[in-house]
Amino acid sequence: MASINLSRRTRALARTTTILAAGALAVSGTTASAQQPTAFGPANPFYAPSTLPHQAPPFDKIHNTDYQPAIEAGIAQQRTEIEAIANSTTPATFDNTIVAMERSGQLLNRVMLVFSGVTQANTNDLLQKVQDIETPKLAAAQDAIYLNTKLFARVHKLYSERATLKLDPESLRLLEYDYQQFVKAGANLSEADKTKLKKLNEEDATLSNDFMNKLLAAAKAGAYVTTDKSVLAGLTDAQISAAALSAKDTKQQGFRIPLQNTTQQPDLAELTNRATRQAIFENSITRTERNDANDTRATISRLAQLRAEKAHLLGFPNYAAWTLQDQMAKTPEAALKLKPWDWNFYSEQVRKAKYDLDENEVKPYFELDRVLQDGVFYAANQLYGLTFKERHDLPVYNPDVRVFEVFDINGKTLALAYFDYFKRDNKQGGAWMSNFVNQSKLLGTIPVIYNVGNFAKPAPGEPALISFDDVTTMFHEFGHGLHGIFANTVYPSLSGTSVPRDFVEFPSQFNEHWASNPQVFAHFAKHYKTGAPMPAELAAKIKKAATFNEGYRLTELLAAAELDMQWHSLPNTASLQNVDDFEKSALARTHLNLETVPPRYRSSYFLHIWANGYSAGYYAYLWTEMLDDDAYQWFEDHGGLTRANGDRFRNMVLSRGNTEDLDKMYSTWLGAEPDTKPMLKDRGLVETSPVK
Repeated sequence: MASINLSRRTRALARTTTILAAGALAVSGTTASAQQPTAFGPANPFYAPSTLPHQAPPFDKIHNTDYQPAIEAGIAQQRTEIEAIANSTTPATFDNTIVAMERSGQLLNRVMLVFSGVTQANTNDLLQKVQDIETPKLAAAQDAIYLNTKLFARVHKLYSERATLKLDPESLRLLEYDYQQFVKAGANLSEADKTKLKKLNEEDATLSNDFMNKLLAAAKAGAYVTTDKSVLAGLTDAQISAAALSAKDTKQQGFRIPLQNTTQQPDLAELTNRATRQAIFENSITRTERNDANDTRATISRLAQLRAEKAHLLGFPNYAAWTLQDQMAKTPEAALKLKPWDWNFYSEQVRKAKYDLDENEVKPYFELDRVLQDGVFYAANQLYGLTFKERHDLPVYNPDVRVFEVFDINGKTLALAYFDYFKRDNKQGGAWMSNFVNQSKLLGTIPVIYNVGNFAKPAPGEPALISFDDVTTMFHEFGHGLHGIFANTVYPSLSGTSVPRDFVEFPSQFNEHWASNPQVFAHFAKHYKTGAPMPAELAAKIKKAATFNEGYRLTELLAAAELDMQWHSLPNTASLQNVDDFEKSALARTHLNLETVPPRYRSSYFLHIWANGYSAGYYAYLWTEMLDDDAYQWFEDHGGLTRANGDRFRNMVLSRGNTEDLDKMYSTWLGAEPDTKPMLKDRGLVETSPVK
């Protein structure tokens, strides 16, 4: 999953992607209760750009109390900058309006990139309080830009004259993008309606923040804890040791298995005790539905209602129609026109054969560091010529975090990349990528990106052995990372992963394919003790099992996508929904109300759509699957893992950000319109002819 790449206005102001779960810095050496707010001045580490290499965050100097004064100073500074642009008596030009807006908000951007990144992974009560206070202020600051009548008049004038401005393609794209974002945000509304919209936006931001905090607490409380080791039969000694460590870290007795963000939990595949499996599953599926302080149902019911009200105010029949206007799909109907993916077709494809594949037999060949360096980095080297050097001199926000400098084929530094892979209770679930520093030729910055995961942390002295699903996750998130690392644009608003939701998952899902590419797989799939390559018969089992149970996996994904779209297709006239009843009826309407195949995310813990920027956008994972499978087929048809192929993809797609129409960008690179057939092949849902 990618975070929206924060830069300038919306990105600096509304960190709605991935996870704003406020975080303490482990290196600060102070507790939340012991710290007092500080004034903003030169002593604040955000006062000026970081002096560390490539403006890497000075985590060793940042304290919990530094964030709030920097955020508020940043809001005030950008407000002054925007007012100066809007109130200028000089006629609007591209430079004094559009470029000036690109340059605005650098202090706010600087602090929010770090605050957002750290708080995803390392929370505490103090910074959650900062988040509670600042969230509505940030929403108001965003509205102060997009609903500024004088500012929009200047943007509108330039947009109407764009044919005569003689702008280069990227500058023209930025002007058109800015105009579209102003209109989408309500710039054409009457002053009375703008006032109504501001109130709705503030409530939306506040409730989204409330949802995230409740979900984090609910997931922590939902962990399975037992003092009876025997009920964990089926887990390896290393997994049991990790469960014991988790209990110890949370000051509990016995063994603790934390929840992941999805409905299904990975340990269910190995636990032989049915009662244990039932307990973990029920903890997972009811985590936010226990009628306690962490119950999210009232929150999401109101979120759905107010988003419908917002869409109506902006002239759209529902929120999905409003939010999809600048995506590749354009309309809810197009997004869910999954004719080749209908349930009736896929339900017949569930594999009945059993594959003799034991995850515990596989994991010794997937040691995390080897996967990272001999797999993820190796593929990037073979495709793009990248090399990586670990940096131990740069401060991090948690001891688990590692930092690598990324070099281009000519030895020039391209980026810094941070990796934070292990699960913590104060880290939101899932996996994601974003930036601490955005690339921009205008601002003279190179990307500083990060990947975050939630893999089980091994006991001290034990290797970090992961599943092949985890391997794929590492490749996925680094696919987002490459999208950020290769960013090569002038304007920060168009840089890297600043693309529509139904395109942003394309580079990441495409990069997953290299995890199972024979050349790459053979390079990293080696026994952690002996270094011996994975036996051919075991590797064959993994490949054969890759398409097993595709009916189940696709159905849980479709169910989640349908839930998302139906929540955000409610009309303005709809009353507050009973969450349980709505979910049942929504799934029934699409014939996905299957007791044995629950949605990948229930409504009450669907973080993507209520707080992470994927509202009416979860379909993007299926949409971009079509693109990424088609793209990998192109690579296979043109020689596979080669520098020529990688460089072409880098130059025509990965480096371009949002500088041109994404449909055109993709089709120009591919040389054709996207086709669904490679997706069906990859899922094992169509037969392929044997090689003769």
